[in-house]
Amino acid sequence: MQRITRKDFIKNSSILLAGSSMLSCSSLFAGSQSERNDNNKSTAIGDAFMLKNVRLETGFEYEEGEVIATRTGLFLIEISNGKIKAIQPNNPNANAIDAKGLLLLPAFKDMHIHLDKTFYGGPWQARRKKNRTVGDMITYEQQILPAMLSTSTERAESLIELLQTHGSSFARSHVNIEPTSKLDSLKNLQQALENKKDSFAAELVAFPQHGILRSRSQHLMQEAAKMGIDFIGGLDPQAIDGDMEKSMDFVLQLALDHHKGIDIHLHEGGENGLKTVNYLIDRVNENPALKGKTFISHAFVLARLDKSKQEEIAEKLANARIGIISTIPFGSMIMPIPTLYNYGVDVRTGNDSIVDHWDTFGTGSVLQKANLMAQLYGYSTELELSRCLKLATHNILPLDEKGNQQWPKAGDTADLVLVDASCSAEAVSRISPVKSLIHKGRIVY
Repeated sequence: MQRITRKDFIKNSSILLAGSSMLSCSSLFAGSQSERNDNNKSTAIGDAFMLKNVRLETGFEYEEGEVIATRTGLFLIEISNGKIKAIQPNNPNANAIDAKGLLLLPAFKDMHIHLDKTFYGGPWQARRKKNRTVGDMITYEQQILPAMLSTSTERAESLIELLQTHGSSFARSHVNIEPTSKLDSLKNLQQALENKKDSFAAELVAFPQHGILRSRSQHLMQEAAKMGIDFIGGLDPQAIDGDMEKSMDFVLQLALDHHKGIDIHLHEGGENGLKTVNYLIDRVNENPALKGKTFISHAFVLARLDKSKQEEIAEKLANARIGIISTIPFGSMIMPIPTLYNYGVDVRTGNDSIVDHWDTFGTGSVLQKANLMAQLYGYSTELELSRCLKLATHNILPLDEKGNQQWPKAGDTADLVLVDASCSAEAVSRISPVKSLIHKGRIVY
């Protein structure tokens, strides 16, 4: 019998998910009170409705001190004006939408994606072999972006619909700000989000993909900061811009001037990468208004540090309230996600690229990212798997560490997903299929 390595298993899991996830897209509510139109807009069923036979987690079961199972029960949930109005004992005979025993979880959040540039929704294209480095990709982008802009609004809408089928109702999207597309990529994405405003929400990062200093994008970034974006981005300030401090100072000052957050792409490793992380920590500590609003995406340098250095940096990141956005890479580079969690660092995830010129493997599922995390770090018990769900929901879990129910509660925003699973642990372990998504009290998938 041929042995399958963990790496092979993870790759195969990704391929199977991408190939099979769209086979279960029939709406849970087909033929019920709601109707879904051809444009994937949210269903209009009035300001209030009820769900019966909804499965909620209620606690843990223990054996010799170990969590061995998750208790659940069926409930009746009333939703009104975008919020959960009440959670009541189940009534199978109620005049309500039948959730058929599916598990209710918090809606998922994709916290790092590029909605503005994708091949998704059009002909298949794989990545070009010649594009090996970030510098190569910048040159390539300068050639292909003008043609991509002509369809970027429609492609972004298609990509949003893909995320919805996988249970995400929110994304943080980086959007190109550079001399080739100028501000058009931002304008096109904003139009897509306006078209989807009733069914999807987003934060936008002004992303100088071709380098702030390298492409002389300062004036464009300043204009973008006035156009409804939420974060100021950056890219490898030493490797791409050639002057880490000057590049970072521009980002920091622009964020402070316009009361924005910061989200930096940092692929650089070694001394340059570590200097950038420490410089950002110091500057955020000097400017407390940026605490809790500053993130480093990728941060691959952390994977290459020894354990004691990882712990030192994790503690400093936590104290500065700087978050890490990781796509949970696997292979030769494993990020120290458990260490970051142990020190209280805000860890989030996203699909990053989905079928574009940078990468072709994105599935649209952040639940798959939680599954990858579980496999990579050996989280296989009921308790561990249930905790991994927080990567997909951004730290919202139905049960706390002791098994006390903490979500949902009356008054919570009705951002909900129904999955075909018996509990959170199974949903993570099996990447259970999403059957329906509710965004701010509206059934959108």
